[in-house]
Amino acid sequence: MALFPAFSGASDSDSGRRKDLEWLSNLSFRPGVAVNLHQHAVDRETLSSSPASLQKPEEEDDYDVKSKKKKKKEKKKRKKKRGRGGSESGSDSNTVYPSDLLKRRKEEITERVECVSEGKFVWLDDSQTPTDRPFCIDRRADPANWEYKSLYRGDIARYRRKGSSALGLDTQTQAVCWEDSAQDKKKVDRKPERYFHPSVRQLLRSDAVVVLPDAPPTAPANSAPFLPLPPCPELQAAPPQPPVSCVDPLGVYDGGTTLYLEGRSRPEPRAEAQQQAGANGAALLIAHVEEFNKKLRENPTDTDLWMDFIRFQDTLCGVSGVFSGQEGDAESRRLSVRALLERKVSIVERALDSNPGSVELKLERLRLCRELWEPSALLKEWKKLVFIHPNSASLWRSYLLFTQSQFSTFSVSKVIAVYGKCLSTLSAVQDGSMVSHPPLVGTEEDMLEIFLLQCHFLRQAGHSEKAVSLFQALLDFTFHKPDSVKHLSTRQQVEFFEPFWDSGEPRVGERGARGWRAWMLQQERGGWLIPPEPEEEEEEDQDECEIRDKTQPKWKVWLDVEASREVNHWLPWRPDKTKGQSEEDCEDPDRQVLFDDIGPSLIRVESAGLKLRLLLAFLRFLGMPDSSAPPPCSLLLDDPALLDLSPDPDRPLTSYRLPLTGTSAVGHVAYLSDCRKQAGLCKAGEEFVKNVLEQTLPLFPLQDRAALTLCWIQYEKLKVWRFVRSGDKKRAKLQVKRSKRVAKRLLKQPENRSSLSLWREYGHMEWIVGNVEEGRRVFDTALSVGGALGLRDNALCELCLLYAQLEVEQTCRDRAERSGAPPTGSRAVHILAKLAEGVNYVPFSGQITPVALLKARKAYEQAVLATAGCWKPQSALIGCFGLFQYLTVGVDAADAVFAEARVRLTSSLSSSAESDVSLRDCEAVCVQHVALLRLHSSTSTFPLSRLRLALTEALTRLPCSAPLWHLYLLAESRYHSAGRARRFFHSVARGNQSIIPHLFAVTAEQQRKQQLDSVMRSGLPADALTTLPETGLSNRIRSLFEVAVATEQGTHCPLLWRMYMKFTVCNGDLERGRGIFYKALQDVPWAKGLYVDAVQLFPQRVQEFLDLLVEKELRLRAPMEEVEILLDE
Repeated sequence: MALFPAFSGASDSDSGRRKDLEWLSNLSFRPGVAVNLHQHAVDRETLSSSPASLQKPEEEDDYDVKSKKKKKKEKKKRKKKRGRGGSESGSDSNTVYPSDLLKRRKEEITERVECVSEGKFVWLDDSQTPTDRPFCIDRRADPANWEYKSLYRGDIARYRRKGSSALGLDTQTQAVCWEDSAQDKKKVDRKPERYFHPSVRQLLRSDAVVVLPDAPPTAPANSAPFLPLPPCPELQAAPPQPPVSCVDPLGVYDGGTTLYLEGRSRPEPRAEAQQQAGANGAALLIAHVEEFNKKLRENPTDTDLWMDFIRFQDTLCGVSGVFSGQEGDAESRRLSVRALLERKVSIVERALDSNPGSVELKLERLRLCRELWEPSALLKEWKKLVFIHPNSASLWRSYLLFTQSQFSTFSVSKVIAVYGKCLSTLSAVQDGSMVSHPPLVGTEEDMLEIFLLQCHFLRQAGHSEKAVSLFQALLDFTFHKPDSVKHLSTRQQVEFFEPFWDSGEPRVGERGARGWRAWMLQQERGGWLIPPEPEEEEEEDQDECEIRDKTQPKWKVWLDVEASREVNHWLPWRPDKTKGQSEEDCEDPDRQVLFDDIGPSLIRVESAGLKLRLLLAFLRFLGMPDSSAPPPCSLLLDDPALLDLSPDPDRPLTSYRLPLTGTSAVGHVAYLSDCRKQAGLCKAGEEFVKNVLEQTLPLFPLQDRAALTLCWIQYEKLKVWRFVRSGDKKRAKLQVKRSKRVAKRLLKQPENRSSLSLWREYGHMEWIVGNVEEGRRVFDTALSVGGALGLRDNALCELCLLYAQLEVEQTCRDRAERSGAPPTGSRAVHILAKLAEGVNYVPFSGQITPVALLKARKAYEQAVLATAGCWKPQSALIGCFGLFQYLTVGVDAADAVFAEARVRLTSSLSSSAESDVSLRDCEAVCVQHVALLRLHSSTSTFPLSRLRLALTEALTRLPCSAPLWHLYLLAESRYHSAGRARRFFHSVARGNQSIIPHLFAVTAEQQRKQQLDSVMRSGLPADALTTLPETGLSNRIRSLFEVAVATEQGTHCPLLWRMYMKFTVCNGDLERGRGIFYKALQDVPWAKGLYVDAVQLFPQRVQEFLDLLVEKELRLRAPMEEVEILLDE
């Protein structure tokens, strides 16, 4: 039989001639079967068209039931007919006529016949009436039965077309366009994707496609100095012919027609680029995941690698970014964050299987589970973990942070108990009492840091008396320990210390204090001899009226009383035995501190360096400046003065020498409601500070005593500067008199007579007051004593640098009204030149030879090269050289000196053994550099781009420097465009864990908003506007706050939360501000300043806030009932 049935006759006739083509015959095909099938199909068509077929009873009995699909279609059709015809038929739509019933009967019979003819299959369970013939006759023709002898459709061969070409066609002139292409069927028009779509976010995270610009045409060597005219069209060469296409051999079709003939569509370069970039980004992420998995399989004990893989999940899911989700879809975003946390927890658990003893991984697990577990379960896991690892100070520190930031279980007494347990446990580990766990490296230093954190926690909670008592007890426990108890354990030493504390003898800082050792020795000899009390000086009236104005609202009166007592009653109350007082005479029992409150927190400090750090920390706690202090952590940031941007125009070079710690001192109110800025402590507090210094100075070696004395005289200078800036001339005059008396008394001591650092501070104090000539005499006297040391002495370099800077500032003030020439004062040049010569100093006489300048410049260059590889401080030497180059050569030479030094110092930060010293040295050099450029830009024409470049390079390496951020904001405030500053803030904050960049970014936007508001409210004409109008600042500031509080450091920063709450309320949104307050309580419930600010911002809820403050056991010095009694009096 032939392969093609239509030509079966021709194939049979030629079968004899072509025996060799037998393989083309289809032996399974029978013509009779095909004819019969065709006849069945013709009969079915005749049956369906004949009206007589409706009368067959056997077919009517076979199909009495319709299928479910047919019923649903019928119901839908009836509903549509009712909807369309209801309004037209009106009331006649419900009328049924006999003709309609007959017509409906005929339709049902027709549907049954159609079901029979089409062969509809029906389940027996679905049939409504039983039937004698439970089978179906399928009369539909199946073409497969014509070709094969099987009813199974899977036997039919299937194929897929590979490509769009066809065999046998001339590729030059012919082509086939397949209309049923799968790609064309799947191609649908998609809506444009918004910026927050997941694919777009994935594109943003992918690597950017580098697009190189076209190289500019190189000009010939003999190019003419003019633009030539184009040549004539007749002289031009023929244009290049486009390449010949297979579908357009003559080149007469346009691009669209050519693409159509080729069967292609127009290319979409943007979509292809996005798709390629997204594919590249996804492939890159998959490659990173595979790389992590490979490394973790090879080295499963690498905890750092596990931590990197956990942090990589944020990049993989894109949840940690700013544009990670829509604001309106909060629920889906919360679920995605929860899913990410669960994924991280599973990774941590896998890591713990391989590293069961890793404390870092266990801490990460508890940190991640804070959002997944209940507080009780979380606290149980924390207790279990610190029980297993009692010698890990980092673990204890994290546990303490968790305890004091868990609002549901927080109270001051519980946190103090945990601090005591932590320090007593670490002390037992350190002295060997706990033999199960050996002490780790740096345990003594970690214990001191935890002790300082406890003192600041008590200060922020309002319990300043307990914090001061802790410092007093530890100073006595450390410096006055009897020799007879030094061999005992810490716990036993604390038991011996308790009788001394309860004896009522004077403690450190109190008048007549002699210490624990002297008391113990006297007890062994047979009693304590009370020395005669010195005559008391006439005290000023300290009992000022706490209520200034009784007409004010009650909440304002409470704020005044609370702030007044916070300033004056921060010392612990002790009964005065000379006046016959007892413990029952104390009006406020919370001012008394018992030994049970401080005993568990006493530790052993035996290292000489740690002893000095302890005393310096106590002095900083009392408000004294310390240039060697490390930058504070976010927990201690609570002083709004850190962000004060008010510049000092009279001191552009020396105003940045004043410290900015960001931590409030005890006795200084840091509430947003208090407008009083204390220059110092109260009278009792000043006497306490003086007694502490006088009693502890003899206990230190000579070098440490010099550092403490310098801290003392800097504190006196700081008080003078604050009083001078306050404008109160009477109080400033009294403070100047006291401070000068203290400075002279310190300089008269034999060990301080040759101290250049003390002479420098005293001369600066005279200059601040306005005694310029007296200050010059002080500086000249100091230089005549140690001027021969030259550039080798760092103290001499610092003195000469300060002296020269003061002379430059004085020259600027003298020439400000006469001309705008740059300051090239000869006095400053003379000071710096004599420093470089290394000879005895001679006061300025008005003659500076050029030879002396050349020798000085050469000496500076050699000194800088000599100190390049040393670790000693270099900021003073570099500052002197840069200022000398500025005054003698110009600003470019000074810029080169500072830039080279900055690069050298920043490159040595990571490799330096003393990182803190190198960091302070680098910061000092950068501040001097920027301050000098800013001074020059204010007196001469100077491109501000160079000033901005110096600032950005410095802040990139030193993102925690508050003076540099102040200078940056002052420089950027002169520009109308804020985009550059915003991008820089974002880049620095994204790559740094400190909260300082976030705080200054918010401050910059708030300053810009204040300028805009002042311009909009001024009513000036448009020509007088100094600031361009800008919108959306409130939303931007709120977004910056949200990003900041979401960081690990910003979550527990009291200053950040207080700023956020104040901004929201001042912006007019009270409900949101109240919500922020309660949200802040979940993270910083110990900060009393937060509650007091809430009283000021929401005065109608003052009693609610005070009840909450008492419930959490924070210090309340003036109950509202007492304020009411005072008002009634």
